[in-house]
Amino acid sequence: MARYDYKVIPAPAKGAKAPGLKTAEARFVGAVEGTLNAQAAEGWEYLRTDILPSDERQGLTGSQTVYRTLMVFRRAKDEGSAAGDMIQTAQDMAEATVPQPAETARPEPSLARVQPSRGDPAPKPDTPEPDAPEPDKPEPDQPAPDKPEPDKPAPDQPKPDKE
Repeated sequence: MARYDYKVIPAPAKGAKAPGLKTAEARFVGAVEGTLNAQAAEGWEYLRTDILPSDERQGLTGSQTVYRTLMVFRRAKDEGSAAGDMIQTAQDMAEATVPQPAETARPEPSLARVQPSRGDPAPKPDTPEPDAPEPDKPEPDQPAPDKPEPDKPAPDQPKPDKE
C-alpha cells in the first residue's frame, strides 16, 4: 500500500503578468500553470482543488464565512527509508536480546572475613590498650590547668559589676 505526504496551498487569486498574456483569463491561467509547474519541480503531484469555508471575524463582534480555494498536492513517501527503518528496528531488537560479554572479569566483592595465609602476615592495626590513658590528654574528671571553667571567670580577670 502506497503512503503519501500531502501539501495544501492557496490557489492563485489573480493572474500574473507575463509576456504574451493580454487578457485577465490568460493571466489567471498562467498563474495556475506556474504554480502547478513549481510544485511538480519539487516532486509534488497535483491531486485536486477544493473550495472550503473559513469563518473570519468581521468588525468587533461579527463573523462571516469566506470560501477559500485550495490546491492539494501529494507525493509518495520514501519506501526505502521506511524499509530501512524497519530493518534498523529489527537489528536493534536482535542486538538487545543477545547477551553482551563482560568487558573485565572482576570478582564480586564480599563481606566475609578473609584469613591471611602463612606466607602473607596481615598488618595489625595500631590501637592503644583500653585501660591506659593517652599521655597528652588529662583525665576527664579533672579540668585542664590553663583553661577556666566556662561558668567561672579566670582568676586574673576582674568580676563584672552587677547593678
